Amino acid sequence: MKQALIVANWKSNKVEKEVNDWFETFSAANIPDNVKVVVCPSFQLLSLSKSLALEKCSRVEIGAQDISQFDSGAHTGEVNTDQLQELASWIIVGHSERRSMGETEEILQKKVEMAKKNNLKVIYCVSEVSQNIPSQVDAVAYEPLFAIGSGTADTPENAQKTAKEIKEKNNLEIVLYGGSVKSGNVSSFLACDSIDGVLVGGASLDPVEFLRIVSNSS
Repeated sequence: MKQALIVANWKSNKVEKEVNDWFETFSAANIPDNVKVVVCPSFQLLSLSKSLALEKCSRVEIGAQDISQFDSGAHTGEVNTDQLQELASWIIVGHSERRSMGETEEILQKKVEMAKKNNLKVIYCVSEVSQNIPSQVDAVAYEPLFAIGSGTADTPENAQKTAKEIKEKNNLEIVLYGGSVKSGNVSSFLACDSIDGVLVGGASLDPVEFLRIVSNSS
């Protein structure tokens, strides 16, 4: 049976009460044996999310949405790998929203190196086959720019073609699809041979909808 990696990227959303409510609802999830779930909250919610996951949803892993390119030291406002390793096991690097703020390939490479230094698993985001992918990453998320937050997903056929090309070009085992993933379309993407999971944005904020996505992923 195909293993599926389902990642929730909450982006800059939720406060503590909403996180408590989300995990309380999601605790009813019967996560299929072939599905791994990773939830990625904002930095300030990582500790609470990890505690709630351990208490209510022991099979949910916690990830961070970003990481500093710098080690510990005089870097005001940065959150480094030493600070994250006790709170998260996954890191998202290179999301298009971060790239649009000026993050270069050099910066992203440094972030990957920092994550791997402390054995954190990296989900590396790209929007097209031609983008460089560091060799150390654990998974790649293909997110076409037109699909992010638009409500219009890529077609499974094109996502399959792109994921296959990414795998072959970079010798990768895990490629996810991201961009307007919902409970109604997740199964069509996971039916594709070269797609091993999904990166879910807006739909992951609603625990009931995310429950449906997880249920439809087996």
